[in-house]
Amino acid sequence: MNTTKITQAGRAKKIVRAIALSLVASCAAFAGGMQTNRSQSAGVSPTGSIAQPGRGSNAVLVSPLEDYRIGPNDVIDVQIENAPEMSKTFRVTAAGTFLMPYVGRVTAVKKTTEEVAQLIADSLRGDYLKDPKVVVTVKEFNSRSFFIQGSVRSPGVFQIEGRPSMLELITLAGGLSDKHGANAYIIRRLKTPEQKEPEPNVEKTTAAKVANAEQEPPEESAKYELKSANINGLLKGRFDQDILLEPGDIINIPPSDVFFVAGEVNAPGSFALTEGTTLRQAISLAQGTNYKAALSRAVVYRENTSGKREEVHVDIGAVMNGKKDDVLIMANDIIMVPNSRTKTLGGALLKAFGMTTITRMPIP
Repeated sequence: MNTTKITQAGRAKKIVRAIALSLVASCAAFAGGMQTNRSQSAGVSPTGSIAQPGRGSNAVLVSPLEDYRIGPNDVIDVQIENAPEMSKTFRVTAAGTFLMPYVGRVTAVKKTTEEVAQLIADSLRGDYLKDPKVVVTVKEFNSRSFFIQGSVRSPGVFQIEGRPSMLELITLAGGLSDKHGANAYIIRRLKTPEQKEPEPNVEKTTAAKVANAEQEPPEESAKYELKSANINGLLKGRFDQDILLEPGDIINIPPSDVFFVAGEVNAPGSFALTEGTTLRQAISLAQGTNYKAALSRAVVYRENTSGKREEVHVDIGAVMNGKKDDVLIMANDIIMVPNSRTKTLGGALLKAFGMTTITRMPIP
């Protein structure tokens, strides 16, 4: 009897343990699934790397005007019918070639996939295969990378088959953000001239070689050129501002410029600068001047071309009344509205004695 009770109690403990282990496993699996879903929703791959827009093996934009031409660092896939041992994936070198078994060094740069396939088929025909059928496809368009950063919704690296325009790349990047600036800047690396080949049949002495080595200039850094385009004008139909891009171009769209209003205004602070903003509009954005302002002694602090700040004296009262021309505001301008000591003293008296007492004082 006692043995039966002990056996039943042991079985009960085992059942409880099994149930507990299954619950723990279920909770762990549920937590893992939640973590996977969160990672996928946040754009994180199962390996932990963050998925970035524009990256991957598939091209984003295909040009309908011309066939794609292979470039350096592209990854191509070669499939040969009835020859699986020769069907492989190759990366094109910086020199524009790749090494293929039974064929040797193949030049692929500036060729279409059909041209490369024909070149491989001609090399294999006769010695290896009677009538080779070759198909070449591009798996990664690494030579067609375009970069965009700044005030766009999805900045990153985009691999595009054709030659896109700036407007097309902005569209691929999700469009402009709410606080984009008026201009876009295209940073393009300058191509270095090819090194000249040494003159044939000319041998230099050891002394001449040493002298030339001493005179060699130090290694130069990369050189770039800068182009700008007016985005606001482009979006309003000025399509001359839509620049055709080249592989490796970096598009930078900085946020909107700002200007500052300080001193005796009702709402001092920084404000977004739009094209054509004037002094009258700037004072209006700052909700006007208060009674202590010395309107005729206002100053606009502005950076000149050398980076130094210069003072531009303005009469806000005359501008607001239309007696003087309005002043165009530039990026990072600081509009300072100074304090009038006379008006400040009068304001102090008004606060100290009250408006009624002051207004009833006899005027001498």
